[in-house]
Amino acid sequence: MAFYQQSGVLFFGSRLRRISESFLADVNLVYKKHQIRFDAAWFPVFFMLSQKDSVSIRDISEELEVSHSAASQLISKLQEKGLIKSTADKADGRKKTVALTTKGQKLLKQVQPIWTAMQKAMEELLEESEHTVNLMKAITETEASFGKTSIFNRIEKHLP
Repeated sequence: MAFYQQSGVLFFGSRLRRISESFLADVNLVYKKHQIRFDAAWFPVFFMLSQKDSVSIRDISEELEVSHSAASQLISKLQEKGLIKSTADKADGRKKTVALTTKGQKLLKQVQPIWTAMQKAMEELLEESEHTVNLMKAITETEASFGKTSIFNRIEKHLP
């Protein structure tokens, strides 16, 4: 890890990816240990469907800030596993909405205690030092800055 730390901001993206991969691997390990067939990549969609009975694929795409294609691919995987069902929207037949199947609802009940424990674990982690206390706020502010001016544009303005 010293290599990454010594290299400064040039490795910003690499460090974030490593943290993300490590986090997701550990969360998936918890699911596996508790014999729950759930993948951390499914979390955003399942969480959205834990809040609402059904959601359009467009809403999933917009809320998660991913392409419609990426949202559709994830929905397709969940449908193949029998966890989600897709129906045409009653108001607009071109629009698809998704909802958890009975199997998906059963899985949701299994993962919710994990989510509660994960929330507590992450709160503990973020309270461990004076710098991590503000990590989520810093991430939010960084995302907002990316939204105003992309990294591409920021790099380009410094090139000859």
